[in-house]
Formats: sequence, structure tokens, C-alpha cells
Amino acid sequence: MLNYSQKVLDHFKNPRNVGKLEKADGVGEVGNLVCGDVMRLFIRVEDEVIKEISFETYGCAAAIATSSVITEMVKGKTISEVLKMSNKDIIDNLDGLPPIKIHCSLLSVDALSEAIWDYYQKKGKRVPKELKKRHERIEKLRKI
Repeated sequence: MLNYSQKVLDHFKNPRNVGKLEKADGVGEVGNLVCGDVMRLFIRVEDEVIKEISFETYGCAAAIATSSVITEMVKGKTISEVLKMSNKDIIDNLDGLPPIKIHCSLLSVDALSEAIWDYYQKKGKRVPKELKKRHERIEKLRKI
């Protein structure tokens, strides 16, 4: 059995912000073909601040925990602040993940990036260069 931190177990057993966010400004969906995890994040944005965020995830304990914790970490933050986040921030906030589950933290950051990408596309806003690079990387992975 994998050795999960208490924070991971808490977010798995009591996930926060679960469910589809109606009338979301942006939706991001990513998956991992190897393990079968699928994450979907929904954001509502006001004045470039993430006001509401929720998720739907099909996957393991780590996938659910990383989805849950990222919603708590970004709510109330500006998009520019959120785009500086990495999967290491997710891992640190959860007091670690087993090495075999690190990919779940990557999925949560990628799902959030895709939700922000979707928001920018819907609003006709100029996409930051770093976000465009992330989106292109994610699109390449989808084609594998």
C-alpha cells in the first residue's frame, strides 16, 4: 500500500469544491492514458481573479487529492499568480506524494492551465507566452 500523507488522505476522503461549475468561464480537461486518471477543472473569473473553482475527477486517491487541493490553493488568486504555480507547489501543500503518484500533481496543474487557456480563448484575450507553451505541450500529449 502507498504511504500517503494525512493531507492527501483528508483531501481524498473529504474533497473540496467537487462538481461541475455551471456557467464556468473556463474548463480544462486532461488525462493520463497510462493510469486512466481524468481531471476536469471549472473556473469562474472576475477582474482576472479566480472567484470560483470546482473539479470532477475520475482517478486514484492522489488524483482526487491534487484536484481538491489545487482548488483551495488558487481560489481568490489572480491568474498571473496562478500561472506561476508548479506541481511542486501542489506536492508541498499536500506534504508530499509517493514518487509513483507525482504525475497526478502534473495533471492538476495542467487541468488548471487548460481552464485558463479556455477562459482566454472565450474572452478573446491575448494568451501569455508561458500558457501557450503549456497548452501546446498538453495538445501534443493528447495526440500520443
